[in-house]
Parts: sequence; structure tokens; C-alpha cells
Amino acid sequence: RPMADSILFPGCGFPHTIQPMTSAATHAFIEHPHKTLISLSIPVLFSLIAEPMTGLVDTAYVAALGTVPLAALGVGTTALSSVFWVFNFLGIGTQTEVAQALGRGRAGEARRINGLALLLAAAFGLVLLAAGYFLADWLAVLLGASGPVQLEAERYMRLRLLGAPAVLITLTAMGTLRGLQDMRSTFWIATGVNVLNIALDWPLIFGWGLLPGLGVAGAALASSLAQWIGALWATGIVLRRLGLPGRIEPRAAGRLLKVGGDLFFRTGLLMLFLLYATRIATQAGAAEGAAYQVIRQVWIFSAMIMEAFALTGQSLVGFFVGAQDLPQARQVAALTTWWSLGTGVLLAAGMLLGQEPVAAWLVPAAARPVFYPAWRVASLTQPLNALAFNTDGLHWGTGDYRYLRNGMLVATLTGSAALSLIDPSLPGALVSIWLATAVWIGIRSAFGLLRIWPGLGRSPFHLP
Repeated sequence: RPMADSILFPGCGFPHTIQPMTSAATHAFIEHPHKTLISLSIPVLFSLIAEPMTGLVDTAYVAALGTVPLAALGVGTTALSSVFWVFNFLGIGTQTEVAQALGRGRAGEARRINGLALLLAAAFGLVLLAAGYFLADWLAVLLGASGPVQLEAERYMRLRLLGAPAVLITLTAMGTLRGLQDMRSTFWIATGVNVLNIALDWPLIFGWGLLPGLGVAGAALASSLAQWIGALWATGIVLRRLGLPGRIEPRAAGRLLKVGGDLFFRTGLLMLFLLYATRIATQAGAAEGAAYQVIRQVWIFSAMIMEAFALTGQSLVGFFVGAQDLPQARQVAALTTWWSLGTGVLLAAGMLLGQEPVAAWLVPAAARPVFYPAWRVASLTQPLNALAFNTDGLHWGTGDYRYLRNGMLVATLTGSAALSLIDPSLPGALVSIWLATAVWIGIRSAFGLLRIWPGLGRSPFHLP
């Protein structure tokens, strides 16, 4: 059959032209599975850890201002990260749709999906900007903030929301690039944006020359300015790579929004659990709130390391599913699972060995007594985190969104029940929060693994 479309994958480390009938057979993963996985995952890793690194720098700067600003930063970042993550279906759905379209050899379809997704991202971002501005005080109270912590958290959220459309546009464009297996572009965009964010942090938080220090609000303004630069940069790359779509198909919008429904519900459940945990930590006191913020930032940082294998696995699985090569999709699943598990074990060991430097750098002295025991529990959850995040990515690649939604429902109901038993006024509340988190993560990882091995229910990974 004649070649309908072809496209170059410049970021995978093995540039070659993908053609409709021969793409799966000539993909570099067939001959060099470990090398291909690592060459794709390394730039994804550095692009993912760039943002948590900025979060750690923000935390270190704001920690110098005291426990109240640090607790406010924890409330603000938790609330807005939760809101933004609810819309991560734009990036996840776009990545899978583009990867499968390229596996089928249909670059034109990938072009239309990208154009539609960018329009949806801009629209959702504007709605989020308008609605979130008026709901900032409600979100702060919802997370247990009051008094000075509440006021600082509200200021932070309102300034961060100025960058909401940019966040969603960048999220979508990065999904397209990963679907194209162009991992290097996502690395340069993420690195550049976060370097700019860190460069703006110091003068905006502490002041510089005639510029007054804005404290926590300065950290928010630095993020918003950097995010708009990133959105313009990422959009320019994907439009240059794929071009403008000649038309937008309403049917494709319906498919993406259907995917969004399952992912929206699933991510909402995930965020509800994390918000509930943050609320209990904040209610326990300023010291507990500050310690939880530090542990949470490091936990997110470690999660991004494991997410590198998940997103790479998603692109590769999506590609081979689109090409109807299920044995290779299963090979991708096995390889990424072993690599992820090994990484989780190493992260657990690293966190246990590094608790003193982290405490000295990030944790106010008043919060250290409650920090140490909770840190050790969070460290031991890392292998479970690795399995949960990795299998999420694999099931995203097959488009098995509803199963992931149902697994998250079971995990969140169970984990939230465990959280409800915690009395914030009692000693050890922070340790109990992380034990409940371990239960939540363990259920998610079990659901993810059983869907592949042996193939629970109508698994897309099941070989006939």
C-alpha cells in the first residue's frame, strides 16, 4: 500500500521515518529495547524534575521567611497543583491519541488532534483563571488555613492563577511532543522555563534594588511569568513540527472530552485524597503543616523521577497498540516495570540516608521533631509509588482510562477512610497521614499490576 504519511521522531535517539506498514517493525525498541527506553526516559526525567526542583527552591526561600509563610506556600501549591492536575487529561489524552495515530501512520490525524487539544486547553485555562480568582479564599479555608496563613495563601493563589491558561497550553503541547517521541524538546522547554522561574524568585521574593520584596506572592508571580514564556515556546515547536490543522473535527473533540471525563474523575479523586491529607496536616499545627509541605515537595520530586518511565512507556505502548503489535506493547510494560521498581528501591534508600541534609536545608527548627518519623514512613513508600506511577502510564498508553478511574475510586475511598480516623490534635498525626498514604498507593499499584499480569477483566494487554 502507498505511504499515506510519514513523520520524523527527532527526540527518541534513533531518528528514522515512520511509515504506515513498516513503523512497528523498524522501531528502534525492537532491536535495542533497553537502550531505547533509557534514551527516551532520560530527557523526560530531566523535564519532569525541573518543576519540583523549582518547588524545592521556592520552599527553601520561603522557609527563610518563617513557618507562617511556608505553611501558606504549602496550602497554595497544594490547592493549585490539585486544580491543574485535574486538567492533566489534556496532556495524557493528547499524548496517547498522537502516539496511536503515529503508530497507524496517520500524521494528519495527529495534526488535527493537536490543534483541537490546544484550543480546549486555552478555553479551560481562561475559565479556570476567572473562577479560581474568586474561589481562592474558599480553597484556603477548605485546606484548613486561617488567620495569617489564609491571607498569605490567598495572595499566592490569585497571582499564580494569572498563569493558568499558560499551564494548560504547555501541558497539552508537551503531551503532543511526547506522543511524537520528541522527548528532547520537552526537556529544553521545561528546563528553560524553570531556570527562568528560579532566576525571578530571588528578586521578587526578597526584593532587589528599587523592587520591593513580595514574599510568598513573589514566588507566585515568578511562576506565572515563566509559565507564559513556556506556553509560547511549546506551542511554537508543535505547530512547526505538525503544522496547523486544516479543519477541526467535532467527533474528535467528543472523543477527547470522553477521555477527559474518566481522567477528570480519576484525577479529582487523587487530588481529593491529597487535599484531605493536607487539611489534616494543616489543622495539626504550623509545625506539622510546614513539615508536611517539605515531605510533600520531596515526595512529588521523587514521583516525577518515576514518572519518566511511565510517560515513556505510555508513548511506546500507544505506538505499538496503534500499530496492532500487542506482544511489543507487553514487552514495553515488562521492561518499564522492572526499571521503575529498581528506581523506587534506590529512592527509598536515598531518602533514608539523606534525611539530615533535607532537614537542615528545608525544615524550620520548630518543625523537625515531627518531620523525622513522618519522613521515614514516606521514604518506605517509594517502591509502591514506582509501581503505581509506572502502571498508570502503561494503561494510559492503551487508553484504559475507565479501569484506572475505578481503581482510583477504590484506593481513595479506602485511603480517605484511614485519614478520617486521624485526630490532628494527637501526637503522631503526621506519621498517621503517611501511613494512610501508603495504603492508598498500595491499592493503586495492585490494581495496575493485576490488569497486565495476569490481565484482570477485559485487559487491552491480554493476548488472545
